[in-house]
Amino acid sequence: MALSDLPESFASEAAWTAVDMNHEQLWLSELSTTQTNELVNVAKAYLSAGRDIGEISAEHFPLESLESYLRSLKNKLLTGNGIEVIRGLPVSELSLEEAACIFCGIGSHLGSARSQNAQGHILGHVRDTGASSNDPNTRIYQTAERQSFHTDSADVVGLLCWHNAKSGGDSLLVSALSIYNRMREQRPDLLELLFKPVATDRRGEVPQGAKPYMTIPIFNWYEGFLTVFYQRQYIESAQRFDDVPALSKQWIEALDLFDALANDPELHFSMQLQPGDMQFVYNHSQLHDRTGFEDWPDKDRRRHLLRLWLSLDGDRPLPEYFKQRYGSIEIGQRGGIVTKHTRLQAPVFA
Repeated sequence: MALSDLPESFASEAAWTAVDMNHEQLWLSELSTTQTNELVNVAKAYLSAGRDIGEISAEHFPLESLESYLRSLKNKLLTGNGIEVIRGLPVSELSLEEAACIFCGIGSHLGSARSQNAQGHILGHVRDTGASSNDPNTRIYQTAERQSFHTDSADVVGLLCWHNAKSGGDSLLVSALSIYNRMREQRPDLLELLFKPVATDRRGEVPQGAKPYMTIPIFNWYEGFLTVFYQRQYIESAQRFDDVPALSKQWIEALDLFDALANDPELHFSMQLQPGDMQFVYNHSQLHDRTGFEDWPDKDRRRHLLRLWLSLDGDRPLPEYFKQRYGSIEIGQRGGIVTKHTRLQAPVFA
């Protein structure tokens, strides 16, 4: 891919910088009392009917007071700045099962839920499990350590904060389009390299017949869209495989510049999710991260977020490379992690 085939820069809403996102009204919406009551009542009715949270659909989770807002939210994720936080869910008054039901119910109005691991969990639990980050099969969200800016294996990632940490654990966000703009200004030679495939570790969750790593470019220009795919830690751990070419000095320089720009305070911004906050991020144009945290000694108070991966109808097309990641690149039915042992489920108390 030659840079001459791409725009000199991107100036869409998705190409924001930190100063833009200092205005909370661009990414924060608060639930009204009417909306909150409806969410709680619909969830209680759904659960009392004995229905499985993993099978929630918009049809069986009607949200009259939120219908218009959720349509506009979906459009904002796909064509706007790609970030939204919904605030005001009273989780202190809800059971974990009720909160999970509401979260999955809202997700069903945005897209279809995708499996987040080889076990087929469409409802993920983000917390420190005591896993070692030195284990190449550990997913970084299972630790309390700083993550790094990355994308997930779905069109949209959603988080619901159940409990936050004693300190730390801030959510960080950065626009991939803004990183592109800066790299094009500073080091176009390194930027051009990022349009070439690079190996990324699957971390032990390998689809049947696939290699234990994927080879996908960090930046993809396809059908008029710039799409990002990135997880530096997994690029580095893919170097453990004998058939993966060693990263050249120029590749390492390009990755270092990408990371330096993502961590530039002029480009990224942070937020501290409050209990009850629901954050939705569009993976194809935005990267997310989380600072390290200190947890509460009381097990019942420890940091705990629920996670959804969603595939959205009406989304952008993806290049063939992404079949390695998603299996299918069919719009509305792509994303997630599926192996021969996968069975879709929504474990509330995993």
